[in-house]
Amino acid sequence: MTAFDDKVGQTLGTSRWIEVDQPRIDAFADTTEDHQFIHIDPKAAAQTPFGTTVAHGFLTLSLLSTLAYDVMPALGPYKMSINYGFDRLRFLAAVPSDSRLRAHFRLTEVTEKAADRILLKVEVTMEIEGTDTPALIADWLVLLQL
Repeated sequence: MTAFDDKVGQTLGTSRWIEVDQPRIDAFADTTEDHQFIHIDPKAAAQTPFGTTVAHGFLTLSLLSTLAYDVMPALGPYKMSINYGFDRLRFLAAVPSDSRLRAHFRLTEVTEKAADRILLKVEVTMEIEGTDTPALIADWLVLLQL
């Protein structure tokens, strides 16, 4: 039994909105060397079903780190958190350039790994402003050092 068990099933919170504009997408393309036209070429991307450039799925996923800072303090005191991976991850909708995203976090499981470490499973839904289909859903594993 851990101090976090009573939070299982609870919503940890909803993050702030974050903009995914073309300069952010271009910077991510340069960093990852993924220059597929649907991400960086507005003219060519306009001819696709998306009608515009779209963010890389991995860019969308990577924004979870900054958005988690908005809600993780709700868990209580801990020394640090470590990304432990994902049990489930699905990209459900493309994120058009100039969209705004926010994430909803819900604690679904707590596992004690050692006296000073616990593994959390957090259900995450990444919302695209103005749309019904989320950009992604995931079961994120986070290791806390107490």
